[in-house]
Amino acid sequence: MTEPTIIRRAPSAFRPLRVLDAYCCIGGAAHGYRRLGWHVTGVDIQAQPDYRGDVFHQGDAIDFIRAHGHRFDFIHTSPPCQGEGAPTKGTNARRNATIGRSYPRLITPTRAALESTGRPYVIENVAGSEVRKDVRLCGEMFGLGVLMHRYFELGGWTTPQPVHPAHRGRVRGWRHGVYHEGPYVAAYGKGGGKATTEEIRTAKGIDWSTDHFRLREALPPAYTEWIGRAYLATLAPTLEVAA
Repeated sequence: MTEPTIIRRAPSAFRPLRVLDAYCCIGGAAHGYRRLGWHVTGVDIQAQPDYRGDVFHQGDAIDFIRAHGHRFDFIHTSPPCQGEGAPTKGTNARRNATIGRSYPRLITPTRAALESTGRPYVIENVAGSEVRKDVRLCGEMFGLGVLMHRYFELGGWTTPQPVHPAHRGRVRGWRHGVYHEGPYVAAYGKGGGKATTEEIRTAKGIDWSTDHFRLREALPPAYTEWIGRAYLATLAPTLEVAA
């Protein structure tokens, strides 16, 4: 794996780290990095009027990474999960084949683009995806109202897996014909006791959008704030940042 280019800087010369947020959606990930004072540039194939980062570009994420990724200190990517995990397996796979629905598999080409930049990166995705499971984060780690387990592949840096606390109960809603109460909401789909727009906003800590679909897709900012702090901890002993 290509290692990121690193140069030494004196503490007084520090500037905000420049982050590329690829497949950015409304900027749940971006907001977590911005909490650290970092400058975040988002790119997404769709227009994102609610984007929470500093700069937004509409376009293909992989093309943008290849063309511009080397200009950033750190790259975060969240390839769409529809082509990964449960949506492409078992009965879902058979149903999709029957109705002619297919989803792109973007993790492998995204990884190749990231490695071409020589920059440290993360690839975030769901269980069952092709990301290397270097770190798993869960909403309970941050006292959130969603569980939303997500996995992070770390490129060019490492950090220990944090302790995964016991869940306080079930996710509220119907499951196999039985309705359950619980301290967490289901922030996906609609009906069956799944979360309303306002419930998702509260559960994830996202207060700048009312788009139900994009709120469901968005990563809680607490996750990337944790990732950013973990990355900073790898730089602290040497006081180095990327060129």
